[in-house]
Amino acid sequence: MTATRHLLDLGHRRIAIITGPDSALSSRARLDGYRTALDMAGLPVDPELIGRGDFLIQGGLTEALRMLRLPDRPTAVFATNDGQAIGVYHAAHQLGLRIPDDLSVIGFDDLPSVRWAIPPLTTIRQPLADMAAAATSMLLTLAQGEQLAQTRVELATELIIRASTAPPA
Repeated sequence: MTATRHLLDLGHRRIAIITGPDSALSSRARLDGYRTALDMAGLPVDPELIGRGDFLIQGGLTEALRMLRLPDRPTAVFATNDGQAIGVYHAAHQLGLRIPDDLSVIGFDDLPSVRWAIPPLTTIRQPLADMAAAATSMLLTLAQGEQLAQTRVELATELIIRASTAPPA
């Protein structure tokens, strides 16, 4: 929801999303957040602006090319991982669109390499060290034959604003 809300706050109303596989819980959760943010803003979800990706660069490229060729193309794309966001960058380049002047792009994961993309990618950072520590603690508890106090842990993500998002032209 944070990624879509950021784009809405910038003034975007035609926001596309490229999800990952339907089998991935994270993919479904990010799509739910996208839908919730649009609903809270009073905007309908346009099925043409939902791309089914695979968390790979090629999937982001393929879906972005399809959506960016629409007669009423999106002004922003939320790629649900940074790899797909790089695919969106390639699609924009192929179509002669400038990021963020013609198209805003936001990813998810904050991979170390995306700060070196041109322009540097706005993304959602996951607390990977905290996630690993929580998982390790749960595994150690189970290995000792004990019951888990909780089976689900939610950790906060963080919006990292870089140069790939701007108000629509």
